Amino acid sequence: MAPRGRGGGKFVHPDGHPNASSSQSKSTGFPANPAIRNYFAPPNLPDGIPLTRGQTEDWRKKSELPTTEEILGSNDGSSDILLLPNHISGPWPSTELYLNAHYNLIREDAVANLRDAVLYVRTYPRMNDNGNIAIYEKVFIVQVTLTTSGIAFRVQFSTRRAGKRIHWKYSSRLITGNIVALSPVEDSFSTKCIVGVVAARPVDNLEKTPPEVDIYFAHPGDIKFDPQQEWIMVQARSGYYEAHRHTMKALQKLSQEQFPLKQHICVLKTDISAPKYVLDNPVIDFQALSPPTADGNTSFNILENFPATPMAGLNTHQWQALEHMLSRNISIIQGPPGTGKTFVSIIFLKLLLSQMTPTDPPLIIATHTNHALDQLLSIIAQFEDNYIRLGSRSVDPVIRKRMLYEIKKSLPIPTITGGLFGPARTDLQRISAQVAELLTPFDQEGIHGPIKASTFADYGLLTHIQCDSLKDLEQWGSSAPAGNDTNHIAAWLDDQVKELNLNHWIEEILFTEDDIDIEYEQLKELEAEQGPNEDEYEALNGRSLQFRTTHQGVEDSSYSKQEIRHYLSMSDLMKIPVKARGPVYNLLRDELLDLVNAKLRTVAKSYDFYSDRLKVGRWERDFEILRKAKLVAMTTTGLSKYRGLVSSLQPRTVLIEEAAEVLEAPTTVACLESIQQLILVGDHMQLKAKCTLMDLAGEPFFLETSMFERLVRNDILYVQLQEQRRMVPDIRELLMPIYGSLYDHPSVLKAAPIPGMGDLRSFFFTHEWPESGDSLTSKLNEWEAIMVVEFYVYLVLNGISIFDMTVLTFYNGQRKLILKHMRTNKYLANHTPKVVTVDSYQGEENEIILLSLVRSNKSNGIGFLAADNRVCVAISRAKRGLYMFGSSETLEQFSPLWSSIISILRSSNGDPRISGILPLTCKKHKNETLIRGQYQ
Repeated sequence: MAPRGRGGGKFVHPDGHPNASSSQSKSTGFPANPAIRNYFAPPNLPDGIPLTRGQTEDWRKKSELPTTEEILGSNDGSSDILLLPNHISGPWPSTELYLNAHYNLIREDAVANLRDAVLYVRTYPRMNDNGNIAIYEKVFIVQVTLTTSGIAFRVQFSTRRAGKRIHWKYSSRLITGNIVALSPVEDSFSTKCIVGVVAARPVDNLEKTPPEVDIYFAHPGDIKFDPQQEWIMVQARSGYYEAHRHTMKALQKLSQEQFPLKQHICVLKTDISAPKYVLDNPVIDFQALSPPTADGNTSFNILENFPATPMAGLNTHQWQALEHMLSRNISIIQGPPGTGKTFVSIIFLKLLLSQMTPTDPPLIIATHTNHALDQLLSIIAQFEDNYIRLGSRSVDPVIRKRMLYEIKKSLPIPTITGGLFGPARTDLQRISAQVAELLTPFDQEGIHGPIKASTFADYGLLTHIQCDSLKDLEQWGSSAPAGNDTNHIAAWLDDQVKELNLNHWIEEILFTEDDIDIEYEQLKELEAEQGPNEDEYEALNGRSLQFRTTHQGVEDSSYSKQEIRHYLSMSDLMKIPVKARGPVYNLLRDELLDLVNAKLRTVAKSYDFYSDRLKVGRWERDFEILRKAKLVAMTTTGLSKYRGLVSSLQPRTVLIEEAAEVLEAPTTVACLESIQQLILVGDHMQLKAKCTLMDLAGEPFFLETSMFERLVRNDILYVQLQEQRRMVPDIRELLMPIYGSLYDHPSVLKAAPIPGMGDLRSFFFTHEWPESGDSLTSKLNEWEAIMVVEFYVYLVLNGISIFDMTVLTFYNGQRKLILKHMRTNKYLANHTPKVVTVDSYQGEENEIILLSLVRSNKSNGIGFLAADNRVCVAISRAKRGLYMFGSSETLEQFSPLWSSIISILRSSNGDPRISGILPLTCKKHKNETLIRGQYQ
């Protein structure tokens, strides 16, 4: 991993030699796959390419990390961003414009919040944290670690401006991969700004007093090392996730490649043919799905004679979807809730895996989330064990054994003839030694006192005559501490130097409400996507230099800078007045830092160069393991991140699950040069792709419109599954305003009733309890939360397992409030109820769902509840029972969809299923009790 951005890891050595290296590989073994190294070769882009109107730099040459000018802005306006509109209706004018537009859209989505945060802090330098901005004070560099991934600077900081104690375990602050902006405290972003990337986020370090975190400076030329410099650090509370960085680089690479399927993706050509490998051999053996027919035949020409009778338990629509997936080079399968879209993907993969020969490239599958990937692989593992999972840490013990990192631990390390790993590691060790040599004087400053005269002499800051003038200090009767005989500067300074312990200030622990601003599951997903993987975590270890103690001369304002410089020019330093020696030492130290930083910035470029070569060398070895797998799986973020490695496998089929939840750009970069077949499985009527900036979500940028949705809406042929096996009819009919008619599988008609609810399988308890807000601007409703918890307890007392119930809400504030009431309920003392937000529950289901809708007002709107996609997810998770709590009056006022759903509840056969009175039916005696919510 190379957690800094340096324009795509281009292998031109900083001194200008394309393959400069101090050593060559002499091993014999597997030949190095040139595709990996070529992937990172400098782009062959001609100069003078016409730029799109308003752009000052070719987007294909940009570093993926923002520059100082991009964050601070420039006075001449050259850094202003002009975004191209996103064409979601009709074809794109050109592939170049398509890639250009999406690159700049996700770049703006990645950077804008940090840019705005810095502007706020610059305008209001004394402001405290808010829901969008985190500000860290008293930031000091206390350690440098020379890792194989880069030079990591550990900083300590204060969270005083948060105004509360941070609960780091549940906080989205300083997630690995986030970008931060730093400025000297005396400048506070007026003119100076350095961009950094969070390198690692061990919670143990964050919970120290004061807290610490490791960062990489984004650009080697920006490095400014000074342990005595106090910084202010700013983070946008949302945005710039690691995925964007890798996707930007992948789009730049795709612009230099052949772009498979661009006729369908950009031009919207609807005449879709079969993949080349199918055209070459259209006969498939279906024995993996069904036993032989009466005549013993199991093989069919899928282009001319696809089997008419569904196999493997597929229904008619699922069978049609399978044919679509097998016979088209771009295939879109829409699966409404409970219709088995993942099951169809599994059957497709099972069939293709059964056809594979040892020379075939692996199948590539990707999902939007790690959780979904583990779920998919847990099924695949039942019939195929030769798969490899790329990317983050899996929580499934079976799948974990098939992670690349774990597999590498159990196999001999492949020897790569001509590989980069060995030479790059040797070169990186050499460069690391140079960095350590540069910084060692400051490391020793904390142990042996002020920087030695010999160090200043080495840099030409003191002459030998000046150094010699310090050697006879004994004749001057110095009272310098014993043991300083070899450090003449310490003896010379005597009491005109002071020790600075950077831990001299103590972080104030504020015991107010913990800042639990994100669900644990969502936080783990972010950390998994943005954090290093296991082998990369190991790479974060390296030689460390500590700077927790430093020395500073005692300043005396009576001396001017001109006088100090005059004293420094004297041959005999002993003639400098004692009171002037502190200022003279500080000047020497400042000039030394200037020289060291200049060299450090140069050496850091070489460090980054060899760090990237080491990553490619590692991938050359990984290739030898991956090429023997039949299936390689990762998230869509991982597909961007490992695109160079995956591309080297020359895959021809890529399947993306949850494709409607993925921004268009990460789906686009799945179009590797070798692929013949892209399969998108999802449902654009459920949760959409998410961007950070709401301004980019709508017209004219439509960033939240996925490729899946765009192609469907532009009449690219797709298959919709229509038979659902999840919901009882009373719940399924609530989806009619979204999907029209869905068919019920006979199994859902046999679902058992809900104990304590009689025949009532769905109900809307309506009320007028007013909503409120929490400290993080989330919405909550106190009385509704109490009602939900009491109803939950009632169901538990009627014998329903907590594992069969989930409480859903649209707001994290309400989620926390419900959990708070559950923790104090005596009947739930030994239980851990599942209470989650709708956005973290797509793809999940449970027997019973309690849905807390929260919003109740006359004129403030309904926020998240107005998003039809979120509503679709919320009302389609329950299998046997769905019980909703909210203000029907508020919902009907602001949402046509909710109005339709409520109309269905009112007009249902029998008694209406919406009321301000909740009817309960005793499980034992069948007596009905009417519950009125009277909490006001």
